[in-house]
Amino acid sequence: MNIIFTDYIKYRATLRGFSLHKIENILRYSQEKYFDVETQRKIIAGKHDEHLVIIPYEIEKESLIPVTIHITTRQQIKFRLKTGRFIHE
Repeated sequence: MNIIFTDYIKYRATLRGFSLHKIENILRYSQEKYFDVETQRKIIAGKHDEHLVIIPYEIEKESLIPVTIHITTRQQIKFRLKTGRFIHE
């Protein structure tokens, strides 16, 4: 699947010190996928160096378009699963 990095995700990644190459690897290879009921977006979680990150993304035709990237914790993901905000994909 083709990955399209928008100017916004490039800006956010640079601002937060993330590598686009590592983000691409997370998007391509992470098996940890969720759906965010509140935002109606798909989410991929993965490790970026020592940080656990979540990357909301959209699918358009044959392209995956990451929206932004956030550092998170395992506890926060578990809480969102427990409360029903995230569901497993």
